[in-house]
Amino acid sequence: MSLEFREVVTSEAELRRIVGEPSHRVLRKQIATLDHHCRAFIAKCPFLLVSSCDASGNMDVSPKGDPAGFVQVLDDRTLAIPDRPGNRRADTFRNLLQNPRVGLLLLVPGKPETLRINGSARIVRDEWLRSRMAVGGRLPELALVVEVSEVFFHCAKCAIRSGLWQTNAWPKLDGLASLAEVLVDQGRLNDTREEMQALIDESVRERLY
Repeated sequence: MSLEFREVVTSEAELRRIVGEPSHRVLRKQIATLDHHCRAFIAKCPFLLVSSCDASGNMDVSPKGDPAGFVQVLDDRTLAIPDRPGNRRADTFRNLLQNPRVGLLLLVPGKPETLRINGSARIVRDEWLRSRMAVGGRLPELALVVEVSEVFFHCAKCAIRSGLWQTNAWPKLDGLASLAEVLVDQGRLNDTREEMQALIDESVRERLY
């Protein structure tokens, strides 16, 4: 099936005619350093998303999560994110080897606003940094160090509309397959769903830290 769209926005002038211009207040909220408001938010953040892009423009968004405070603020323009054992795809890191630009979206549960950070990143292994990120005595093998170029708080409207933090607004999970079922079906694997679930359970037990 081929979809045809007849009204496609192709210029910023047309875009601005539709959405309008941002107010001076919106433009002035963007800063270039991690001030005390940013640091307070980061200290309570247990979950963030990292967007990256390779040299050909192929995009990726990867989740990162740990106990609140896992993101380390090193100075007013630098932060570090530990890399915990995962699926070894290393999508973000492979992209960074080609293109250092990243975008971060930080969330604090129950807080409707989010924190957006743009900058460039490096993959580092300095032990002094990794030791600061140890959990349960285990150091991360790698850390993502981000040099901040832009930072600003995003308003609450999208969280309010979605009911993101309102449990009574959450959809029922009926009809959603388990991860084991999805992996077997999409990968056309020979493993049974039970075997795949056992592997997932083992990974959770053994590889969280």
